[in-house]
Amino acid sequence: MPPTLMAEAAALQYNSGMQNSPLKRKPTYSIEAVDNALQLLQLLRDGGSLRLKDAASELGVAPSTAHRLLAMLVYRGFAVQDETRRYVPGPAMGAGPAGVTWTRLLRNLARPHMELLSSRLNETVNLMIRVGTKVRFLETIEGTNALRVGDRQGTVLPAHRASGGKAMLAELEPALVEQLFRSQNAEIGGDSIPDAEFPAFLRELETIRSNGFAANFEGTEEGISALGMALHNGKGEVVGAITVATPVTRFRTVFDAGLVRAMLETRRQLEIDIAANPAEPG
Repeated sequence: MPPTLMAEAAALQYNSGMQNSPLKRKPTYSIEAVDNALQLLQLLRDGGSLRLKDAASELGVAPSTAHRLLAMLVYRGFAVQDETRRYVPGPAMGAGPAGVTWTRLLRNLARPHMELLSSRLNETVNLMIRVGTKVRFLETIEGTNALRVGDRQGTVLPAHRASGGKAMLAELEPALVEQLFRSQNAEIGGDSIPDAEFPAFLRELETIRSNGFAANFEGTEEGISALGMALHNGKGEVVGAITVATPVTRFRTVFDAGLVRAMLETRRQLEIDIAANPAEPG
């Protein structure tokens, strides 16, 4: 990365001193049934509904196994079945569903493009959507380096700290950004931006709009950097974002090797598929 851009990006990291979340690592001795149940909770939350055959396919298990897992979620109030026999989030869900009915389709459209980008860069690629002041990771394709960023699927982060979240927020009107992050709901959720920092954040969003991408240098996790770009449908509306995440020690090398160019081409190809799909939102 050119020194001027690195300096500018570093200056924009107004939140670099904020507390970072721990790295997401799979336990050495994981319990498969528990892991499968938690994955179903994530799918319900992020997709809003789930069919039995889709649950079995996502987990790679028999429909009878998926049915037993879902039956336990229903029993505990984390899922209910609607009139079409689909499973939807139940009253015990701590976080509401994304409210976007096409998240599964977006994942399916994005996955081959993400796999190709990840293989080109040998780095981790993520797909996310914004839900209010949060971003939710819908899909992760991991790189194969021994030192790499791991799976983030199902993770929820503050949108104003994540590179993909900032890329999506940059396309909103400043008044709407203020409404999102200066509201009582944002304060309750821990996402409010202090008065002293808000002008700097708006300037960062202006720079992101000009550059066409957003950077995150350890803004969400210690030792992790990421570059994010917003995704649009055929009407030009933002529907999500893709990010490439790397260990902070490798970010400049990846950036200088053509990271922005590779992501722009991936976004161009993916947006063609999104625009061509009759089920696109909006």
